[in-house]
Amino acid sequence: MRAFLIVVGFVITQRLIELILAKRNERLLKKRGAIEIGAEHYKWLILLHIMFFLSLCGEVLMIRPTFFYWSVVPALFFLSAQCVRLWALLALGDYWNTKIIILPGAQAVNKGPYRLMRHPNYLVVAIEIFALPLLFQAYFTMVVFTLLNAAILLKVRLPDEEEALLQLADYKEKMAYKPRFMPHTDRK
Repeated sequence: MRAFLIVVGFVITQRLIELILAKRNERLLKKRGAIEIGAEHYKWLILLHIMFFLSLCGEVLMIRPTFFYWSVVPALFFLSAQCVRLWALLALGDYWNTKIIILPGAQAVNKGPYRLMRHPNYLVVAIEIFALPLLFQAYFTMVVFTLLNAAILLKVRLPDEEEALLQLADYKEKMAYKPRFMPHTDRK
């Protein structure tokens, strides 16, 4: 139980820091003329993440998981995802945000993990929502929230974000040939 509290405490702290950073970046970008897209669905993403953590905590408290040798697999996925998250955040710099904030005329970021795929941060979130419950044997939370995240992401968030990103001067040219989530090394 101690390991669970440490890991979940780390992730929740990380999310809170990200929200503070996102608010700062939003202010900076809006001062430069940026606009927010998809504000109406942002609250659903926040609710999804809150419910994810509540479900995870509730399920783990009920089942009291024990760790097996295979627990290292989801732990490695989770840790790898954290590295990619930091890489994406550093690559985007002041453009990174939890909201869809578009600065018309800005250039698409084509460095870090964005050289390999269009949406590395969404891949990170998907891995995290799958691997964290798997690590603590919270299978109900893993299945339900993996499916909910995929539905919201694929049906609502990504269509809005990609339509908005097309407003960037060179997004289509730099990013259209790249896969959304799975990295590849073919370069144009």
